[in-house]
Amino acid sequence: MGRRGPLGSAVPSTLVSSVRRCSRTACGRPAVATLTYVYADSTAVLGPLATYAEPHCYDLCAEHAERLTAPRGWEVVRLAADAGPVRRTSDDLEALANAVREAARPQERTPRQGGAGDVESGGIGRRGHLRVLRSPDS
Repeated sequence: MGRRGPLGSAVPSTLVSSVRRCSRTACGRPAVATLTYVYADSTAVLGPLATYAEPHCYDLCAEHAERLTAPRGWEVVRLAADAGPVRRTSDDLEALANAVREAARPQERTPRQGGAGDVESGGIGRRGHLRVLRSPDS
């Protein structure tokens, strides 16, 4: 018999699943949301399940996402999940390419004018590196 390599001697495992699970200890339910902490802003952001598992994010099941609370003095931002499955289109790829081009452009730093970035005045609200954009419906 020929010599077997490490993959040839591997035992198939039924423990590995393609479904991401809740990060909470002893919870095996499927994850539906991703939790990220923004320490600089004392903010916990709970949004739809991220496309990829990130090392500093926590995937949560529906029950744990619903019951989430933040430490005293922290704010919880809950981002609405899109209804229905995500379908990628050429528009998505074009939007991504435009975002990359925009991020690569050198930015001029100008002092912020009073009230120019307030949500109430029709601009973009900003807290640290988080931005609140107005809904296209309003």
